[in-house]
Amino acid sequence: MSQNFDVVVIGGGPGGYIAAIRAAQLGFKVACAESAAYDDPKGEPRLGGTCLNVGCIPSKALLATSEEFENISHHVSDHGITVKDATIDVKKMIARKDDIVTKMTGGIGFLFRKNKITLLKGHASFVGKGTDGYQVKIDGKDAGTVTAKNIIIATGSKARHLPSMPVDNELICDNEGALKFGATPKKLGVIGAGVIGLELGSVWRRLGAEVTVLEALPTFLGLVDEGTAKEAHKLFIKQGLNINLGVKIGDVKTSKKGVSVAYTDSTGAAKTLDCDRLIVSVGRVPNTDRLNLEAIGLKTDERGFIPVDDHTCETAASGVYAVGDVVRGPMLAHKAEDEGVLVAEVIAGQKPHIDYNCIPWVIYTSPEIAWVGKTEQQLKAEGRAYKPGQFPFGANGRALGMGQADGFVKVLADAQTDEILGVHIVGAAASDLIAEAAVAMEFKAAAEDIGRVCHPHPSLSEVMREAALATDKRALNM
Repeated sequence: MSQNFDVVVIGGGPGGYIAAIRAAQLGFKVACAESAAYDDPKGEPRLGGTCLNVGCIPSKALLATSEEFENISHHVSDHGITVKDATIDVKKMIARKDDIVTKMTGGIGFLFRKNKITLLKGHASFVGKGTDGYQVKIDGKDAGTVTAKNIIIATGSKARHLPSMPVDNELICDNEGALKFGATPKKLGVIGAGVIGLELGSVWRRLGAEVTVLEALPTFLGLVDEGTAKEAHKLFIKQGLNINLGVKIGDVKTSKKGVSVAYTDSTGAAKTLDCDRLIVSVGRVPNTDRLNLEAIGLKTDERGFIPVDDHTCETAASGVYAVGDVVRGPMLAHKAEDEGVLVAEVIAGQKPHIDYNCIPWVIYTSPEIAWVGKTEQQLKAEGRAYKPGQFPFGANGRALGMGQADGFVKVLADAQTDEILGVHIVGAAASDLIAEAAVAMEFKAAAEDIGRVCHPHPSLSEVMREAALATDKRALNM
């Protein structure tokens, strides 16, 4: 096979497939190469990348099921509802998750056909550059070489593995293995108190596992606003997550009984964690090692990322772009999508823009944690004068009626101009509420702007308004 395209996208995850669709919408002849089959029964490459297949979407499906189970088992009695001896069918839960993933991947395939995007089934790597553009080799079902003047690298990332903890996805698991347990482990260990560790640890705790989290850093969720992280930590401990900070991991051994982790705690005392299964969640690394970038004169940095222009995502090779987890910035699916759109529009000669300070973050625990913009510790380090406003969900009628009154919304505004600098939420539906803050910050809104917008009553969104008013000591319901 030898074909010419206007744009070839390498990788069919969020950044890649969105870039391909936007480029096709703009009138380009587009192809997208994907090789990862994940657990496809026919071994066919599956679109959607880590996010859709073994990350964002399946984990949220399991989180939803586990939350339903915990509510039925422990919380509906507050509503006058009695449920005795609720049970969980883990295999059915996993099957539901798989069905959702299959439906979503099929949906992307439909969008490719609708937009006349050619799917190249196989692993793509660079061959070189000729007069017609860059040559890309496809190894796999659609073996051959394709040529394009514009290439978008969107190969995503993979779980970081440690030599001392060899992942077999049976006893020692990364995110992929942790999404496929056939039964709830009695004792579950989690290495790393980051987003993935907390989310997956929460799933199995709700289903009955005794979960112990071991984190090397001395602080909990160091990237999160300090007050928000403290509140979340308090709530997770109350729920039953055993979170140990400042630990140093020693030998990790497996046996027929499970996994044994030797470690020293924050005081230096020697401890041992014995568990049925262990989830290793210590970050992710970019998938750039098999692209043969040298063939077009590109190199990665010391961490494996591809350097790009901050405004266009173009690499040092003219016409070659990179987006998502293989470049600087947060490893977030929605960030990758926005970069994919940006690059397609740059190729079309448009002038798109991304404000990376306005990209929201979410941790889908219960309660959820979400934020956008600066934290209090960042503003203090910058020496920027600000005024905080905070309002609790416990003073909100809708939250009380839902039985989800934990947490708060915090708004940080510039002390002189009142411009919103950051918003931090720990509480119900934080992932949805944070969108209002992101929109406000994109338009350089002031806290007073949110405070003067009429919000529906009763709703959780009122907490956002009250927090904005609180920056000027004008909260109406507290």
